[in-house]
Amino acid sequence: MNIELFFDYLVVGLTTGILYAIVAIGFNIIYNTTGIINFAQGEFLVLGAMVAVTVSEFLPVGVAVACGIAVAAGYGMLVETVFVRRVSHFSALRAVSIGIIVALLLKTVLELHELPPGVDYLICLAAGIPAGFCLEILFRKHMKEQTVLGLIILTIAVSILTREIMLHIWDEKVHALPNFTGNEVSLTIGSVSFSPQRLWVMGVCGILVVGLYLFFKYTRYGKAMRACSLDKTAASLCGINTRVMITISFVLSAAIAALAGAVICPLTQTQYNMGTSFAIKGFTVAILGGLGKSFAAVAGGLILGILEAFSVSLLPNAFKDVVAMSLLLIILTSMPSGLFGSRQESRLKDF
Repeated sequence: MNIELFFDYLVVGLTTGILYAIVAIGFNIIYNTTGIINFAQGEFLVLGAMVAVTVSEFLPVGVAVACGIAVAAGYGMLVETVFVRRVSHFSALRAVSIGIIVALLLKTVLELHELPPGVDYLICLAAGIPAGFCLEILFRKHMKEQTVLGLIILTIAVSILTREIMLHIWDEKVHALPNFTGNEVSLTIGSVSFSPQRLWVMGVCGILVVGLYLFFKYTRYGKAMRACSLDKTAASLCGINTRVMITISFVLSAAIAALAGAVICPLTQTQYNMGTSFAIKGFTVAILGGLGKSFAAVAGGLILGILEAFSVSLLPNAFKDVVAMSLLLIILTSMPSGLFGSRQESRLKDF
């Protein structure tokens, strides 16, 4: 391998690695405040990018990215309020959401092309909404208390719901934002040429990491969220509203994922079903760095990104995802607490 190709792979690995680190930090923020793994984190990233793509057709790219962040943050708040906060109580909004999932599945399974446009959706909703209420009542009957496993399953359901909604809004096509610096040309540093958009990815994600460090270390809300991660009961006794901290954690994780998704979108483009891949790799990085250690995730993300980039020289591109899955299995079996985690800390969590 010549030196130019080596640096090309290195730049690609650093770009994707820091993106994986941002997704992993989103996992860790929610895990620290709730004790659950939010498998809808990848969908937050794709949702922010998709909204930004749509808005960019009418407004400047910067405004479009801000809109994507705002929509994803609002959706994160909705997920926490509807699916997490009142999981042990009947929720009409959650029943409607389950009904929408059923309706979308019916629309996919049944062939109603001969009906006028829109009528097929109305028929599926008419059958799906009552089914949603029945499933919500049945779920309430068998779930007596809020459990970590139940909440994780709910986040998987939210992921499926979000993905299906994005499919019907943006279809199966691949979408992309314009480059942030316009019609850019390759940037050459020495003998290495790469897109300036990669500098945007590394710069924005690097600022996010530093900003989150300052937020958690010096701000009132950041310190309160750290207190919740150590002991929710003690934090509550000290006057901290733990419910508000949990909501902020969902909003913050959704917002940073949306920003990362919008920044990477000009390079990788975006499709409705890309969230699952990002979630798996973000979860791998979170485990690699040590679950709950947000800034150890940066090292884990760079390791995975660089391994993926250089694996292309040895394996076909279709096998790139095998690297993440193999690394996840190795870490889970050999060192479950991760590279920078400790067994004592992991025993303190609910898992």
